[in-house]
Amino acid sequence: MMPAIFVSHGSPMLAIEPAKARDFLAGLPQLLPERPKAILVVSAHWERLRPTVNAPPQNETIHDFGGFPQSLFDLQYPAPPAQALAHRVAGLLTTGGMPTDIDTRRGLDHGAWVPLIVAWPDADVPVLQLSVQTRLGPQHHFRLGQLLAPLRGKAC
Repeated sequence: MMPAIFVSHGSPMLAIEPAKARDFLAGLPQLLPERPKAILVVSAHWERLRPTVNAPPQNETIHDFGGFPQSLFDLQYPAPPAQALAHRVAGLLTTGGMPTDIDTRRGLDHGAWVPLIVAWPDADVPVLQLSVQTRLGPQHHFRLGQLLAPLRGKAC
């Protein structure tokens, strides 16, 4: 079973500057039991009124920050989208009583691509994001995690 991992990305500069957290992320793929078929990122940088997953034709790199060097804005993380998995996520959540939207335009915000560009720099693992609903509190998000637990199995 694949682990669920909490990764705090810290500053977006983690993508380009040395740091212990960067070293950890660079070694993360070797800590996993196998290469992921896809990565679902729940990012605090994407809030929606109800759960929403992204399923664009191509993941765009969202530079949702300011005041950093141009070299950070020049980075792109064109990971393939995971449209089929987005529909599976939406189905699991909706069936569990959390109606879920699918956004076909949104790319990956820095809460997703900054850690991923370090861990999987080739951007060759499909990635999708799930929005949060901060106003609904921790119990809502814990339930969200419970509904998504089947995704950790080998059949996904």
